[in-house]
This record gives sequence, structure tokens and C-alpha cells, in this order.
Amino acid sequence: MTMMGVMTKSALSAAKLCGFVATRDRVRAKAFYQDVLGLKLVSDDQFAVVFELNGNQIRVTPVREHAPAPYTVLGWEVADIENVVDALTKAGVKFETYDFLQQDSRGVWTAPGGAKVAWFKDPDENVLSVAQH
Repeated sequence: MTMMGVMTKSALSAAKLCGFVATRDRVRAKAFYQDVLGLKLVSDDQFAVVFELNGNQIRVTPVREHAPAPYTVLGWEVADIENVVDALTKAGVKFETYDFLQQDSRGVWTAPGGAKVAWFKDPDENVLSVAQH
């Protein structure tokens, strides 16, 4: 490995993460991420609606066309998934159920290794998740 490769690797592993998610309707997305999920709004301009989370950012970026991915694009690791799912459900979030997984009544799936995951979608059908490891 070159010296540049070592420097880049250590610089990125110590850097804060910035996640991106696309939206066709910035007003609706802003309301969801701010009011329903409770994220802290940092800025809102023509380029993105930006939220701060635990020192990191999510940039909700307006796009003209959007085809949501069939997999998780953003996820949160939580300490108590049942309480988080209950709170989000109370806030109006609908959790997804999948025929190929055995999920509990909340929509929480327990992986063979013991991790628990629940999935939900934002207004643009982007798949989001909460997980307890």
C-alpha cells in the first residue's frame, strides 16, 4: 500500500459521515425528516435540506426523477429497537413487512445472530431502517 493510500484510509476513518438521500418533493421530505423522525434541521437551500445527527449529516437532495432502491439506503443503530419502533409508529411511520422474513407484530425481524432490524419508507419510498445489534 502506498503512503497516499494509508493517509487516505486514516483520514476517512476519522472523518464524519455525510449521507445523501434523494427527494422529488423537498417540502414533504423536510416535514418527514424533521417532524416525524425528529432530526435537527441545519439548513435548507436550493441544493439540499440538511439535517444533523450525532455529529453527522444527512443531505436530502432534490432531484427531477427518482427511482427508489429496493434496499436500505439509510439506517440507524439504536439501543432499544422496540421503544424506537413504538415511538416512530406513534409519530405516523408505517413499518414494512416482508413475506420472506419472520417479523414480529411491530415489523421487527431478528437475524440468526441476534441483531434486530425494522424497515420503513420515507415519502419518496426510500427504504430506511433501525437496527439493534
